[in-house]
Amino acid sequence: MSVNFINAKAAAELIPDHATVAVDGFIGFCLADDILGEIEHRFIQEGHPKDLSVVNVAGLGGDGKNRGINHFAHKGLMRRFLCSNLSLAPKLYPLIMENAFPTFMMPQGVLSHMMRAIASHGPGIISQVGMKTFVDPRVDGGRINEAAKESQETIVELTKLRGEDYLFYPAFPLDVALIKGSKADTKGNVSIEKEAIHIEQFEMAAAAKNSGGIVMVQVDEVVEHGEIHPQMVTVPGSLVDYVVVGSPGNTGQHFIGDCQPVPSWCGDEKVPLDHMEAMPLNIQKAICRRSLFELSAGDFINLGIGVPMHVSDVLNEEGLIDKICSSIESGVTGGAPAAGLATGAAYNPEAILKQPDIFDFYDGGGIDFAGLGAAEIDRHGNVNVSRFAGKVTGPGGFINITQGAKTVCFLGTFTAGKSDIRIEDSKLRVLEDGPHIKFKEHVGHITFSGDYSVEKGTQKVFYITERAVFQLTEQGLALIEIAPGADLEKDILRKMEFRPVISPNLKEMDARIFQSGPMGLTL
Repeated sequence: MSVNFINAKAAAELIPDHATVAVDGFIGFCLADDILGEIEHRFIQEGHPKDLSVVNVAGLGGDGKNRGINHFAHKGLMRRFLCSNLSLAPKLYPLIMENAFPTFMMPQGVLSHMMRAIASHGPGIISQVGMKTFVDPRVDGGRINEAAKESQETIVELTKLRGEDYLFYPAFPLDVALIKGSKADTKGNVSIEKEAIHIEQFEMAAAAKNSGGIVMVQVDEVVEHGEIHPQMVTVPGSLVDYVVVGSPGNTGQHFIGDCQPVPSWCGDEKVPLDHMEAMPLNIQKAICRRSLFELSAGDFINLGIGVPMHVSDVLNEEGLIDKICSSIESGVTGGAPAAGLATGAAYNPEAILKQPDIFDFYDGGGIDFAGLGAAEIDRHGNVNVSRFAGKVTGPGGFINITQGAKTVCFLGTFTAGKSDIRIEDSKLRVLEDGPHIKFKEHVGHITFSGDYSVEKGTQKVFYITERAVFQLTEQGLALIEIAPGADLEKDILRKMEFRPVISPNLKEMDARIFQSGPMGLTL
């Protein structure tokens, strides 16, 4: 069929009740928010579409308030939800906790690859990603709320291949795919040349098309056929059913601040990085500095949100940013990763790959060094980042990244909450500690399995805080370093729910970590 050019209201009217709808996007990037907004408006006004089964690969928080998947936070609109991350979807949390609909989560890389499996009519994804985490059917099977447990629905199964355990994630058909592009021509060919990231626009469109479903694309502008270079076409018009031109202020590259595009994110210009202001000396900087000692020149790395994002700042200050290659699970490699709502983009990227492609490399062990956060850690080295403090944030790409990386550094403060911890005279001073203990007897949700890591025996795993460094061993968590000025008993052991193994070679952290000015580190 030929492509139809319609408005967002008409697009929302085409989505039937009970449909399985795949929504693409990464936080606020590549998000068809005009269409999502009209779906919400139609449901409020008419009660339709209702009982949708919604799938999204990455977190779709948009602005962390009202955009993205937050549009779907109405009882009755969804009957089932499958995703990987909800860290910027506050409107959905109450509905999930109230069991308004069954909610399931898979690792982001698995869901990204699932689009390929659906498109090719494959049975699903067979992988070891998720083993012994909350995704494993022997644990929670990816079920996030009681409604999911009561539904008895299965999104993952345990299977064996050649005597080895694997997880099987069954494929499912799509009725509708909602994706975002930069331009469409009059025949429906779509480019993403102005987008900061390239995710799975083609794979999701192909999945819906080969399921007998429909593909809707929101774009910033329409041009004449032939104006888009064929090398720039990401989704050919033969896969597109409907094109919606986004309204001013509700489309474009991102939804941050004044929404003005950042040319360096899509490679249209280069910005100087050597004039970036150095990060002030604080405990977050000390944590990131310590992680650099686990890096080598030429490493391919991934940095998570929060404290780990500052690793690139410290590398830049040390003049080492060009000695490594950073990557983001969105598919962006090289350059300096952006932070906050811009997570997923990078200034001066060297390449912008598709998300399914980067996860192929991640899952195969391509990451040399991964720096990620941790909300809870237990004696076995298990880490929770997916469900804590009354929130279900989800793993995103965390499981793929931590299971595949050769060296994993979990970076974060020793305790959580308001504190007064200072670096004075090159020593750490704990004046008032955070009220929440992070080193637990048992984590509330297993997002990284220490047991599985030890079982594989192919990783080095560190847990780096401002006052102590631990390493994962066959005996569990082992304390290997302590900050100058920190008291072992008062500042560390009393602030843990368990007693770790204490290395017979326990030493002080490198003094340069707590000194002002560059460390003078070389890789």
